[in-house]
Amino acid sequence: MKHILASFFRQILFWILFFNFARLVFILYHIQLLRIENIPFSEVLILPYHAFKLDLATACYFMFLPFLLLVVQSVYSTRWLNVVNKAYTGLMLFFYSLTTVGELGIYSEWKTKLNYKVIKYLSHPGEIYNSSETSKFLLLVLILLLMVVTGFYLYKRWFYPNLVRVKRSWLFSFAFLVIVPFPLFLGMRGGVQEIPINQSESIYSKNNILNIASINNVFNLYISVFENLKNFDRNPYVFMDDTSAKALVAEVYKVEKDTTIQVLTVKRPNIVLVILESWSADLIEDLGGKHGITPEFRKLQEGGILFTDIYASGARSEQGMASIFGGFPSHPISCITVQPDKYKKVPGLSRVLEKEGYSSAFYFGGQLIYGNIKGYIYYNGFQKIMEVYDFPDEMPRGKLGIHDEFTLGYMANDMDLLQQPFFSVLFTISTHSPWDQPYEKPLTWGDNEREYINSALYTDHCLGEFFEQVQSKPWYDSTLFIIVADHSHNSYYNWHPHSREYHKIPMLFFGKVIGEEFRGTTWRTMGNQHDIPATLLAQLGLPSLQFHWSKNLFNPYVAEFAYFTNEDGAGWIRPDGYFSFDKNIPYFYFFEPSEKRQDTLIQEGKAYLQEVFKEYLED
Repeated sequence: MKHILASFFRQILFWILFFNFARLVFILYHIQLLRIENIPFSEVLILPYHAFKLDLATACYFMFLPFLLLVVQSVYSTRWLNVVNKAYTGLMLFFYSLTTVGELGIYSEWKTKLNYKVIKYLSHPGEIYNSSETSKFLLLVLILLLMVVTGFYLYKRWFYPNLVRVKRSWLFSFAFLVIVPFPLFLGMRGGVQEIPINQSESIYSKNNILNIASINNVFNLYISVFENLKNFDRNPYVFMDDTSAKALVAEVYKVEKDTTIQVLTVKRPNIVLVILESWSADLIEDLGGKHGITPEFRKLQEGGILFTDIYASGARSEQGMASIFGGFPSHPISCITVQPDKYKKVPGLSRVLEKEGYSSAFYFGGQLIYGNIKGYIYYNGFQKIMEVYDFPDEMPRGKLGIHDEFTLGYMANDMDLLQQPFFSVLFTISTHSPWDQPYEKPLTWGDNEREYINSALYTDHCLGEFFEQVQSKPWYDSTLFIIVADHSHNSYYNWHPHSREYHKIPMLFFGKVIGEEFRGTTWRTMGNQHDIPATLLAQLGLPSLQFHWSKNLFNPYVAEFAYFTNEDGAGWIRPDGYFSFDKNIPYFYFFEPSEKRQDTLIQEGKAYLQEVFKEYLED
């Protein structure tokens, strides 16, 4: 009987050791980032200690089937039960290794663990492959194979001796069946405390990458999937009664006077919107970035209005689209674009402009299927939609799609054929991995983000060529150009992903339709990219009441605030303070309020998230 008990505890020990082996792989894979962020080695050493309870809970879940097999083997010893156990273990090894490799692939881009939102993207595996560098993809496949093979070999060699000719004891079997489930259950829930164990048990560091490594992959994925599926019939972000939340949100949007500073000199200009893939404010010198990354953008500032305090409410391209075109803030868990029954009730900027006689076109050098952007764009009534398959076959392209210089050049000429006034949109692609743009990479600094800043230099170069090309067009003088990022990206500063700095993005209004007194100026009103609809429509003299989450940044009476989402929470920014939190974490990631606004700041931010998600569910 001692063999049965020994096998049970050995298998638990194996899983805890394997979880830490996977953790070691994660740390070694990102060793350069740990060096750049100056993370003390002592903090890395204590990682297994903080991860232990969650690892034990996960190991207990993994042991449910082996426990049942051991119960049977205590009375009926046969070789095929050993085969079943090994097959089950091999399957779980593959699954856990797959989650580890998945996190290796997404952390550099998204700074998060594998979660429900990421799993939803697996419905388009080809897009995931195209979004990664081939060499990196092959390396991840190799790591997956090595983890599975190594883990299974060690399991067979040291942790699971075949159980044959086990001495039968009905008393032991009964005791094993009755007693062991209790400690197994306690291990699953993390002890006898009132609230079962969750991810916060493993969070211990101010360095996000260590917390990501500490939290058990499968436990986190299970909670994410379970909670998100469960929460689609209720609002998981209820912090106060609906009346109070609604009143607080109404108060922050309240304006003393509905007016605007008119910066345009043309009533119905053409509108060209360039959405920059993954541009952080740190790429722009006048927004705190380093010199030399985007010199062409800086030249454009001389003929436009640079917004200095704009934030992306989300961290994904599809979230950016819903914000820019629908004026709807991003939120955790899901996005409007992936659920047509939701986004069809959200207003659309292109549909409003169409009623005013605007023709419309949308250009993207990649595949619009990602995040269901294609469905969202089509529903918004763009008259012409071009993705990678619709451009001429001879146009040079990389792994992800057609490079920016070619799509921008194509749009520049294609707009000659559009009926004026037109609303023309281009979504860039080259500042997304795998960074295979056909351009030199002269920037030798940036450490872990060297490829990223060189890709931004390339797209900036493409913008320069684009504006040089269109300035001779007959429609140029009557066109407003809006340049804004869909979301931010980790930069060479390596901001914490839940910080305000991480979510700050560039936004520029440019063109000869802007009054001369405003050209070359900065606009310091704080806001989000979902403020574009109200801001633009006010300049056109059109109502924007349907975009009730969008505020007019040119209204001098507007309240200054910005909002961004975390994986399971939000950030709320006011001129005199900000905070950032996740619902299941018992502390704030950041809390920097003025003394006068500590309580109201928290209430406003939580009320905003509560009302946004409430409307999302209702829609």
